Amino acid sequence: MTVSLKTVTLNDTHRQLGAKMVPFAGYDMPVRYSSDLDEHHTVRRAVGIFDVSHMGEFRLRGPEALDLIQRVTSNDASKLTDGKAQYSCLPNHDGGIVDDLLVYKLADNDYLLVVNASNIEKDWNWIRHHNTKGVEMEDISDRTSLFAVQGPKAIAALQTLTDVDLSSIPYYSFVQGTFAGAPDVIISATGYTGAGGFELYIPNESAAMVWDKIMTAGQPYGIKPIGLGARDTLRLEMGYCLYGNDIDDTTSPLEAGLGWITKFTKDFTNSKNLKKQKEAGVQKKLVGFVMDGPGIPRGHYELVDADGQKIGDVTSGTQSPSLSKGIGLGYVKTEFAAPGTQIFVQIRGKNLPATVSKLPLTKGTEE
Repeated sequence: MTVSLKTVTLNDTHRQLGAKMVPFAGYDMPVRYSSDLDEHHTVRRAVGIFDVSHMGEFRLRGPEALDLIQRVTSNDASKLTDGKAQYSCLPNHDGGIVDDLLVYKLADNDYLLVVNASNIEKDWNWIRHHNTKGVEMEDISDRTSLFAVQGPKAIAALQTLTDVDLSSIPYYSFVQGTFAGAPDVIISATGYTGAGGFELYIPNESAAMVWDKIMTAGQPYGIKPIGLGARDTLRLEMGYCLYGNDIDDTTSPLEAGLGWITKFTKDFTNSKNLKKQKEAGVQKKLVGFVMDGPGIPRGHYELVDADGQKIGDVTSGTQSPSLSKGIGLGYVKTEFAAPGTQIFVQIRGKNLPATVSKLPLTKGTEE
């Protein structure tokens, strides 16, 4: 039985642009248009546009909306003011993570949750199961397009398209306004690349118009469409987690270095057990590392110590375009987690040296 892939609104546009399309999270998605290397450098040095409309969006409204969010997420959403966004996760009952997500406060009693494409149904059912107080829940994923315009020239490329002063939007903040002629666009200073820029939530019916206007306005700044290949190398250089690789139903947010979004000032799913884990100390930690010499780490490669004893596994790995070296994320026993620690990656039968590094992995390098 073949499962038909979902398509984003601009599927035909990506094909016309010559994108290589691949199945990703149940969607037919552009993985690259030219080359991963060229697209990566475009975002780091100029500006690129990603179509990430496969992501899921849920609207939660009502007097008990905040209470529901507080119970199912690890971060403290009561700290959000109108126009602010927050990174968080949905813990499960077993010490792992249902998903990581963004929480946007649109207004009092009105929130937008942005979840991973592969987890839309799972997250919806999870939150709905906990919705015991009549919060109005609406899945607007299939009506919403999402473009990420990322790079140091993003503000310059986009400013002519809106009256909103883009330079005045702080990190993890957003404004709702008219953008490229489309009303009620959420212009959010979030991103998954570490290169600066915006994510734009747009009604599907305006998606083609907005995309075309962004491409035209960005032309003097060298804008290019960017695929999922470069998105992965960009987020890996920053050490950002990818659900399904670096975090999943079995990984604790504390093990994953997400203690900063795990607030024990409130009760949430499995908070008592996670608090105990924090007090006892975790046995393994997610770390970033850079290869000392040749070798490209890949997911599921084993990590070993100097004696060849297994200490963990790679969860994500690639060749870093910014460093021209292999980089990766992986879980290691806690005693090997300090930056500067030498570890070894098993690549084709050889134990190749790498060094645990602070995040982002590009820190102190010229891009």
